[in-house]
Amino acid sequence: MNRLILLFLYFVFSLHATAQNYKPVDEGSKVHFAIKNFGINTGGTLSGLKGNIFFDPANLGASNFDVSVDAKTIDTDIENRDEHLRGENYFDAEKYPLIEIKSTKINDPKSGSYNFIGTLTMHGVSREISFPFKAIQQANDYLFTGDFEINRLDYSVGQPSAVLSKTAKVSLSVLAKKS
Repeated sequence: MNRLILLFLYFVFSLHATAQNYKPVDEGSKVHFAIKNFGINTGGTLSGLKGNIFFDPANLGASNFDVSVDAKTIDTDIENRDEHLRGENYFDAEKYPLIEIKSTKINDPKSGSYNFIGTLTMHGVSREISFPFKAIQQANDYLFTGDFEINRLDYSVGQPSAVLSKTAKVSLSVLAKKS
């Protein structure tokens, strides 16, 4: 009986030893978007990373991402454009301050990448997304990198336009510190 209890305790503690909680941080991270405007690639960044990441490469079924950025932090290097994008016609950052991404499933790695399946919520609209990502261990932390495309009109960001593309490419490089 004592052996059974010891075996159970060992199993529980060994699970906790491999699975870790992480917090995304702005320093060392970059959330970048690119979109064509008048046929020219333009883009910017978002910051204010918050959330929780539970990542265990040995138990992807238990892994979970729940991360957000602050829509008010949009930075395109042109303050007038940033203010316009924060306004009601685009992100409406006062009404919808967070852009959130939450996983529902993390698949086994293929060709060195994991697959994220989850929900992106922006401008009050939630849609399922999926994309490959890499998890690079850095000492006790992880750097998660991945790219995906969205249709901004699917999220009610702006109006149809002859000069502004509806497709935006999002590039993530998120440093998550062990918590």
